[in-house]
Amino acid sequence: MMKKMSIPTSITSLVLFLCQIISALDVPLDSKLLEELSQPPTITQQSPKDYIVDPRENIVIQCEAKGKPPPSFSWTRNGTHFDIDKDAQVTMKPNSGTLVINIMNGGKAEAYEGVYQCTARNERGAAISNNIVIRPSRSPLWTKEKLEPNHVREGDSLVLHCRPPVGLPPPIIFWMDNAFQRLPQSERVSQGLNGDLYFSNVQPEDTREDYICYARFNHTQTIQQKQPISVKVFSTKPVTERQPVLLTPTGSTSTKVELRGNVLLLECIAAGLPTPVIRWIKEGGELPANRTFFENFKKTLKIIDVSEADSGNYKCIARNTLGSVHHVISVTVKAAPYWITAPRNLVLSPGEDGTLICRANGNPKPSISWLANGVPIAIAPEDPSRKVDGDTIIFSHVQERSSAVYQCNASNEYGYLLANAFVNVLAEPPRILTPANKLYQVIADSPALLDCAYFGSPKPEIEWFKGVKGSILRGNEYVFHDNGTLEIPVAQKNSAGTYTCVARNELGKIQNEVQLEIKDPTMIIKQPEYKVIQRYGQVSFECIIKHDSTLLPTVTWLKDNDELPDDERFLVGKDNLTIMNVTDKDDGTYTCIVNTTLDSVSASAVLTVVAAPPTPAIIYARPNPPFDLELTGQLERSIELSWIPGDENNSPITNFVIEYEDALHEPGMWHYQTEVPGTQTTVQLKLSPYVNYSFRVIAVNKIGRSQPSEPSEQYLTKSASPDENPANVQGIGSEPDNLVITWEPLKGFQSNGPGLQYKVSWRQKDVDDEWTSVIVANVSKYIVSGTPTFVPYEIKVQALNDLGYAPEPSEVIGHSGEDLPMVAPGNVQVHVINSTLAKVHWDPVPLKTVRGHLQGYKVYYWKVHSLSRRSRRHVEKKILTFRGNKTFGMLPGLEPYSSYKLNVRVVNGKGEGPASPDKVFKTPEGVPSSPSFLKITNPTLDSLTLEWGSPTHPNGVLISYTLKFQPINSTHELGPLVEIRIPANESSLILKNLNYSTRYKFYFNAQTSVGSGSQITEEAVTIMDEAGILRPAVGAGKGYSEILFATSPVMHTVRPTFYKVQPLYPRIRNVTTAAAETYANISWEYEGPDHANFYVEYGVAGSKEDWKKEIVNGSRSFFVLKGLTPGTAYKVRVGAEGLSGFRSSEDVFETGPAMASRQVDIATQGWFIGLMCAVALLILILLIVCFIRRNKGGKYPVKEKEDAHADPEIQPMKEDDGTFGEYSDAEDHKPLKKGSRTPSDRTVKKEDSDDSLVDYGEGVNGQFNEDGSFIGQYSGKKEKEPAEGNESSEAPSPVNAMNSFV
Repeated sequence: MMKKMSIPTSITSLVLFLCQIISALDVPLDSKLLEELSQPPTITQQSPKDYIVDPRENIVIQCEAKGKPPPSFSWTRNGTHFDIDKDAQVTMKPNSGTLVINIMNGGKAEAYEGVYQCTARNERGAAISNNIVIRPSRSPLWTKEKLEPNHVREGDSLVLHCRPPVGLPPPIIFWMDNAFQRLPQSERVSQGLNGDLYFSNVQPEDTREDYICYARFNHTQTIQQKQPISVKVFSTKPVTERQPVLLTPTGSTSTKVELRGNVLLLECIAAGLPTPVIRWIKEGGELPANRTFFENFKKTLKIIDVSEADSGNYKCIARNTLGSVHHVISVTVKAAPYWITAPRNLVLSPGEDGTLICRANGNPKPSISWLANGVPIAIAPEDPSRKVDGDTIIFSHVQERSSAVYQCNASNEYGYLLANAFVNVLAEPPRILTPANKLYQVIADSPALLDCAYFGSPKPEIEWFKGVKGSILRGNEYVFHDNGTLEIPVAQKNSAGTYTCVARNELGKIQNEVQLEIKDPTMIIKQPEYKVIQRYGQVSFECIIKHDSTLLPTVTWLKDNDELPDDERFLVGKDNLTIMNVTDKDDGTYTCIVNTTLDSVSASAVLTVVAAPPTPAIIYARPNPPFDLELTGQLERSIELSWIPGDENNSPITNFVIEYEDALHEPGMWHYQTEVPGTQTTVQLKLSPYVNYSFRVIAVNKIGRSQPSEPSEQYLTKSASPDENPANVQGIGSEPDNLVITWEPLKGFQSNGPGLQYKVSWRQKDVDDEWTSVIVANVSKYIVSGTPTFVPYEIKVQALNDLGYAPEPSEVIGHSGEDLPMVAPGNVQVHVINSTLAKVHWDPVPLKTVRGHLQGYKVYYWKVHSLSRRSRRHVEKKILTFRGNKTFGMLPGLEPYSSYKLNVRVVNGKGEGPASPDKVFKTPEGVPSSPSFLKITNPTLDSLTLEWGSPTHPNGVLISYTLKFQPINSTHELGPLVEIRIPANESSLILKNLNYSTRYKFYFNAQTSVGSGSQITEEAVTIMDEAGILRPAVGAGKGYSEILFATSPVMHTVRPTFYKVQPLYPRIRNVTTAAAETYANISWEYEGPDHANFYVEYGVAGSKEDWKKEIVNGSRSFFVLKGLTPGTAYKVRVGAEGLSGFRSSEDVFETGPAMASRQVDIATQGWFIGLMCAVALLILILLIVCFIRRNKGGKYPVKEKEDAHADPEIQPMKEDDGTFGEYSDAEDHKPLKKGSRTPSDRTVKKEDSDDSLVDYGEGVNGQFNEDGSFIGQYSGKKEKEPAEGNESSEAPSPVNAMNSFV
């Protein structure tokens, strides 16, 4: 019967608790607000429950509290009112409840022992402190006793008793001698927990008369000394060995009770010879890892932070070579009360509901009692809104008089807990805590957060407006937070302005305005770049920025993410960093950081300092592998690995990498475990259960990684239940009637034991169903069949093995399979915006008919026909997808003056739903495309014929064409522009009365009623005379892309006014060739941007071989092709570097035939051999003369020698024009002779002369010294003539002359 009655009560508690979470008010931590709101008292500071005081000093019992109005304080002592006014030794601090008991002026601490409790009270309630037990510390003297000397036989055990006086708190015990030196302790001699000194066996060196036990009382800072104890050890031969006997504890079993959270200390001290070794185990379990410590030479077992799980039997085993003895200590862990859920302050509005929950645990289970304002709730004034249900107080329809402070007391035999929690019922109109007209500044395309901190009771509703008379803000572009903050996820320039926050409840309304400014982002428009610099050089990094004009940026440079060195070599400019006299230590990464008050950007570049390798070079290499790996300290979940490093090979080892192999699950596979610094040669490794470990170590230095060490011995850890569950659990249906549950299986070493399986559980969400579970093998998928279509399921997958289950897994939400949507969108409307853009609207379909995840809508649209041509063609449907629950979209790229159809379909994960009925719409006229072609034919002296094609896309009804043209001369000057309107039905036109021998530029476009379309341009030239086009010279270019006409010699007397323009596009024209036997001179004309770099491509005509490419130095307009085959036809073309795909058309030329006389091998001719011998003899004589004159100290006439023995390859200068002469060949009058080394730009270059010293003078007179060094035989520096443009050395071709008019 009782059980049935408790069910609705617990349900009511749960409902009210949820109401509390939903409706309880949060009071902002605003100091001004807190000062204005009424609040019951809260204890903020109090003395500890067990308060031991120094009897020589004043006693201070703390009690501080806050509240509105400020609380008053009162005290009880031993359960009755403590009237401090009647005791002159007791005072209370002003505005505080803290008591000060004056001991130093005659008071006695013993007179004030007792239990104290503080009460803080105001009109809203009363809070109480803990019971504070005041006890003065005590440090009594040792009782006098007569100590007899201890006579002990060598090898026997001995216990020296300390028996310190009972003090408060207990003293700290230690043993010393007369010289105040601590007595040495070891496995043989040690101090027990009770302070006694234990000898497992005495030795002759233990004889002494000053074994003194000291007791230190920390509270009073005093030390008490026991009388010295004398020990005399006498020897007997031989010394008898003894098996272990326990000195403490006695017997075979004992018990120990410890409280949860304390430190558990268990002790075993044994006698025996040899000295016994102590070992500890826990029967039926393992000692807790990370909380277990061994002290006093393993005689004391220490477990920190004990819990109920640490209860059990602990066995200590003492062993030596003669045997062993053991003792079992049965440990029981009890628990003073501890909080599960402490009551929390509750702020409610009148009429609201709430709960106070007080839940505690302990061993034994604590009892819960409630007080109201410090009075047991059973005898406290009644409150109709309050109902007590065990550990819960339920409040319904509270009023302002319901405000009070409640105390929860949880107690058992080991202690108690006391917590204060107030219920504060407030009725407050709305208040906005954010300052008025607060300015917010954010960077464009960043989130903007506009605060509206508020308070009111009942909780106000918050609304936001933009502008003075703006409408309420709604929509996906805003996020409204519960704390009143308005978030604009992506703030744009148009987001700037004034925003108004309005807070209202039933008691009033208030509003506040804030300002938002949007700033341009800071950008680094020129970033620092990677640099390689030689040592002692200079380097500069650029960092040019662009920022909002209202923000002040600061630029900071870092080296390797740290400040720049304090070195005057580093010069920081406005937009650069310069490093002078670079050294090796400057090598690294340099980062430019630009900060404003709103944003920060950075860019980095690496500086590499290079230098010649040192001599002799130090050989740096990767380290040798570590060796001698050893495993020690084997535990279930940890082990210690140590090793010896190998040779570091002149580069210090920076770290060691430890890898492991699991021979049980993945033999032969090595995995990363951890890494340690290069100075460390041991590491404590964490292990997983059920893994057969072996380890290896790899050393690392700056050069690289060593080879792995030899593997360590193997270590197999014990099995355990899994520690973790599978990851990435998902539930996605593959068919409309199933649910496919997938997960990421645990890896082998994660299984923790054999027999890995998975428990798969599922139930339909939001339906009161029980979990359905199956256990499957080690797979990664399970299919649930027969599910409804697209419903949510709660899913969890838990790992288990032969030893048990993993922890309870978390739940995920999945969905059963999707099906195609059932209905089509309705009310499809199209709004044509312009000739190429339309906007389509539709009504969303009901979500229930989607039957899956709504992915969006697809709009199918296609052109039916053009309204101008009525010609049908293959219908190509276009598709636009609009994501999410969007109900409109734009259709771009439409063709003007056309008829279109469209329909809309909803899309889910399964596919598309049915299409809506086709909607027909038409686009208006637009401007036409350019005419399909423009040809200019039949040039005469004063006329040209123009032919054109209609636009490919008229985009409407053509009404006319417009022709504009103007003359152009060779210097690219344009004459006056003439415009002609032509009817739309025309397709050709003859222009007359034009100037002869003149180039014209034409601009041609079409018009509809909307406007003019894009234009097409062309150029043409009227001819010179009726004879037509002149033939180019032999070898002239044949692939010139423009039609060039010759002009007549007749000249106009009046010329139109021209103005200077740049060429509209680059071009290479008039490619001409002048070919000899084995070389050819190529020249051309170029129109386009300055500083173009040219190249010449050539190959055998008619051959499929790849073109050969020669680069032209500088921007010259000629080049000599050498090494050609005589009598061969070649193709050639000229291109410009940097102009993608731009080159001239091809030209074809043929080299001259080979001369028969040149087929003779000149090296076998007698006359040639004789000539060479004569030249060699002449050079020998000349060297002898030079040697003689040099020894005499005379000057060497270099100039005369050059004049007398000129190199036949060097061309003489013509005296009339300063140009180089050429060889003359009576048989072959070719423009450029073989062997000429003269560039056609008429400048002399150093490499053109092999013997001359003409450029060595550096502008000063020079001569040879007696030691042969050059000083100054030459007079002055030879002046080089500047290049006079890209002129060719041969006569200009007729085509060149034809186009040189002004």
